[in-house]
Amino acid sequence: MHVSRLALGLGAAALLAAPAQAQVYALNTTYDMTNFFTSFDFFTEKDPTRGFVEYVDRGTAQLQGLVGYGQSYGQSNGSTNGSIFMGVDYKTPNPPNGRRSVRVTSRQSFTHGLFVADIAHMPGSICGVWPAFWMFGPNWPASGEIDIIEGVNTQATSAVTLHTGPGCSMNNTGARASTMLKSADCGGGSASGGCGQQTADVQNYGDGFNAVRGGVYATEWTSDHIAVWFFQRAAIPRDIASGRPNPASWGQPLARFLGGRGCDIDSHFVNNQLVFDTTFCGDWAGNPSVWASDATCSAKAATCNDYVANNPADFKNAFWEINSIKVYQQPAAGNKGKVGTVVPKPWRA
Repeated sequence: MHVSRLALGLGAAALLAAPAQAQVYALNTTYDMTNFFTSFDFFTEKDPTRGFVEYVDRGTAQLQGLVGYGQSYGQSNGSTNGSIFMGVDYKTPNPPNGRRSVRVTSRQSFTHGLFVADIAHMPGSICGVWPAFWMFGPNWPASGEIDIIEGVNTQATSAVTLHTGPGCSMNNTGARASTMLKSADCGGGSASGGCGQQTADVQNYGDGFNAVRGGVYATEWTSDHIAVWFFQRAAIPRDIASGRPNPASWGQPLARFLGGRGCDIDSHFVNNQLVFDTTFCGDWAGNPSVWASDATCSAKAATCNDYVANNPADFKNAFWEINSIKVYQQPAAGNKGKVGTVVPKPWRA
């Protein structure tokens, strides 16, 4: 279901006109090259999204050069004092169990917060690739999922999507005018389910993101809303750089999901862990209709799996390079994060 901005009425206009109140945030957790691979677990089970991928453990990933620290692994120049590298196998033709990659999940879980990810490089806009930076809670979808960065194949802009159990509908009041609300119903149920917002900034995803040396994705999760901003590296706000982030000063976010009468956010989102992964094909990138709709990809191979199996060198640029992830909390909330358990779920889109 699509929700028109005009249909939001005078109440929405009044909300947009109201001055934003600054939220006070204090640093809770930092993930960087000093602790990233000891703070995230490697997922090694079968891909829940049915991708043509073999997720490997840390030892295997290190031996094969799929993970590491420092710019020597990557090709971007957005790094500061070292970075985290997570790539994929781009040498093996016809891998029997799918192309090797990594999926990592934070050991700590969070309810509410401001999540500031400084990313220098992400997998490029490559046929067959389905990268994502996201969060999800136990007993999916009852505890929610927040897809912060996600796209497939040669897509040029990022999709921001929420998944919940039944009974949660949101609008995108306060988001950029160029962002389209694709669906208001966040109830999970299929690879195309959830409430999604399609962004229009061609430099927030894939090749466009890498061309500007990446930047910062900031996600604010409160009882009132879940909002996502993206700042190119040359335009990162000073308050983020100084460690005193103030979302009220950042202007309209890339995407904003407003709760309220349509969705009690606190009933649908709790104890979410952070996840980075790169899969191939599967329920979204490999969906026959999705593959066929991408003229560049469908001209190269009849199916997504065929392409990924037979063109290993094309995935050299399918890597993440992360400078840091900083998690801020409002001191009054007293949320120090909780250790959670990774629970595979049947899909993600």
